[in-house]
Amino acid sequence: MKILVAVKRVIDYNVQIRVKEDGTGVVTDNVKMSTNPPDDNAVEEAVKIKEAGKAKEIVAVTVGEDKAQETVRKALAVGADRGIHVKVEGTIEPLAVSKVLQKIVDKEKPDLVFMGKQAIDDDCNQTGQMLAALLNWPQATFASKIEVKDKSLEVTREVDEGLETIEVNIPAIVTCDLRLNEPRYASLPNIMKAKKKPIEQINASDLGVDTGQRIQQIKVEEPPKRKAGIKVANVEELVQKLKNEAKVI
Repeated sequence: MKILVAVKRVIDYNVQIRVKEDGTGVVTDNVKMSTNPPDDNAVEEAVKIKEAGKAKEIVAVTVGEDKAQETVRKALAVGADRGIHVKVEGTIEPLAVSKVLQKIVDKEKPDLVFMGKQAIDDDCNQTGQMLAALLNWPQATFASKIEVKDKSLEVTREVDEGLETIEVNIPAIVTCDLRLNEPRYASLPNIMKAKKKPIEQINASDLGVDTGQRIQQIKVEEPPKRKAGIKVANVEELVQKLKNEAKVI
């Protein structure tokens, strides 16, 4: 079994996001970047499946500018066997990413495609679903548990009502939730070994994919600051304020 894992380079989740003064976007210059957290879970799950003897190869793929290759190197240090970097300059939308990944899937012929449930920068939660539609493959989104069977996967999904367990045939697309596993840290020896693992570089234009933007971003603004809360002396005062001031009861 071959597993393709898609990873994305985003602003590190510990960084305080700042909006540019002209409102054209967020500040990314001299800002710490890292792999999208749910993508780390996707890589970890693929490595665990390989360690269990149920997969023979893991291929990490990213779509983005030159520096996006860092996310592939991290995946290689954690346990991926080789990487693919599809070079695109500027912002790329989920539909274009899905079309690029479709071309990579056609080329690599994986049995499974893993990725994070969504990216923490745009929160679109669209790429996995779009890729499944383009490939006409079954999909299992928001996966919090995965069990590999002979020719299928049993996936526990996190839904609004709680947990849902489904079974999908392989090949399939799986988007991974943060509660799926605990991603491991890359050790220094493995980081050094990852530098010797191959990363294939491909220009998105060579794949025949139109990566032009279809959504026009008008302006980016910070959310309004929340007003300070108040303290109440007792339950009676709380109920009175909820009823007469907030009017929620």
